[in-house]
Amino acid sequence: MKTIQLTVLAIICIGFTSCNNDDDTPQLIAVKAEQFVNLHAPQTSDFTTSPPTITGDFVKFDFATGTTTTSDTDWDIAFRGTTILVNGGTSSGIPEEPTRTGNAGAYILTDIFNEVNTITESSFEQDSALGLAIKTGSGNGWYNYDGSNPFAPKIEPIPGKVIVFRTADNKYAKVEILSYYKDNPDVITEDIAQNDSRYFTFNYVYQPNEGKTTFE
Repeated sequence: MKTIQLTVLAIICIGFTSCNNDDDTPQLIAVKAEQFVNLHAPQTSDFTTSPPTITGDFVKFDFATGTTTTSDTDWDIAFRGTTILVNGGTSSGIPEEPTRTGNAGAYILTDIFNEVNTITESSFEQDSALGLAIKTGSGNGWYNYDGSNPFAPKIEPIPGKVIVFRTADNKYAKVEILSYYKDNPDVITEDIAQNDSRYFTFNYVYQPNEGKTTFE
């Protein structure tokens, strides 16, 4: 009888331990794949000065919430015109840039967005007085500049450019910029180029789990 009681007790203990081990297993948060439409990143340009003076607040974006934010600390990237900053590194000297408080970084590669599934830690760059992690200028980063119509120049995302980010708190995200114009028009007319620019539409995938370096 005593042997039976001990056996039953052992089975209960094993079951209890198994349950505890299951409870202790970290539950992964689902990777988030979203599209953000019409992130407005206005700027004011004064071309009477040399070089031209660009001013305006940067619009900050947080991958964890999937929204723009006014927080001084909880942001990952920031937009103004064609310029994109990361919340990592040091001041680049751009007027009105937000103070960086995180460890964000970025790099750009040419690939199919859905096929970029891992990150390369050694490729990340951060902003500094020597330059931005995401380079500006036509053909240098994510866009080409078409000035064939001087009254309505166009900004066109370069097909196949994928921006990979390390977030301010060491998570990861990838971004594909689809459009620089309001409502992502199929054709950029002169009117749209003049009046509806600086509205970003982009796809992004955010990996919310600490230490996970894939987007799967």
